[in-house]
Amino acid sequence: MRSNSIKLIVSCFVLALSMPSFAQDFQGQAYYFSKTSVDMDNFGGREMNADMKKRIAERMKTMFEKTFVLTFNKEESIYKEEQVLEAPGQGRGFRMMMGSFTGGAQYKNVKTKKILQAQEFFGKQFLINDQLKSLEWKLGSETKKIGEYLCMKATAIKQVDPLDFRSLRRRPNERENKEKTQDSTATKDSVEEIEIPKEIEVTAWYTLQIPINQGPGEYWGLPGLILEINADRTTILCSKIIMNPSEKEVIKAPSKGKEVSQKEYGEIVKKKMEEMREMYGGRGRRGGMRIRG
Repeated sequence: MRSNSIKLIVSCFVLALSMPSFAQDFQGQAYYFSKTSVDMDNFGGREMNADMKKRIAERMKTMFEKTFVLTFNKEESIYKEEQVLEAPGQGRGFRMMMGSFTGGAQYKNVKTKKILQAQEFFGKQFLINDQLKSLEWKLGSETKKIGEYLCMKATAIKQVDPLDFRSLRRRPNERENKEKTQDSTATKDSVEEIEIPKEIEVTAWYTLQIPINQGPGEYWGLPGLILEINADRTTILCSKIIMNPSEKEVIKAPSKGKEVSQKEYGEIVKKKMEEMREMYGGRGRRGGMRIRG
């Protein structure tokens, strides 16, 4: 334990000496790749044939693998997905349904603690206006290199949005019961075994070489730029950083759409999905999914 503390102190000292001085109007751009691993058993995969399971897995892979650009200065940032032209008919309906957690431009101001998220949901444009949520980060002593940057580890417990499908899983006791009892009733009610956990552990890797209070997505609050996030099955990794680009981008908060809070938007999405469940779920027990919040 003592050696880890000494290592942490030495690492901080070396980083402090190597830190560049940032002008008041400096700007940077960080490119991130995000991916989420999918367990098809959590999406009723046990009742699907191999071909259907493969098709859905490919759609979900496309849905969950994205590249983002974070443009930042000392106080503000804008986080945008790099748009990729999709092939015709490539799961548009699936994307619309899952769009409740994949939004447009996201603006953060760490000084005013403001977050603004542009969001389209089933053809309607929303502007989610809320306060930045703070995570209680625990700073660790581990270090690793990401590209040319020495990074330090931090962990936190994060509350999960009850509509974030990336963390879908079977209830532990139901998984055990399923292995013991393989009767037809258990198969029919498999949808009821699925849950979204209330909280997950998040691991972040941040660098003091870029001493700003920013990171990808909703993540922030560390003494250096966050270059990697591991949150349950999702990994967000920085692949490139450009400091003081020759052409600076105006960091402008999104302003279009019906303004709602995060809680209000969650209620809108939940209501719409309950309507879909009522509309399509009546065709069979497997067609519906109950939203638990």
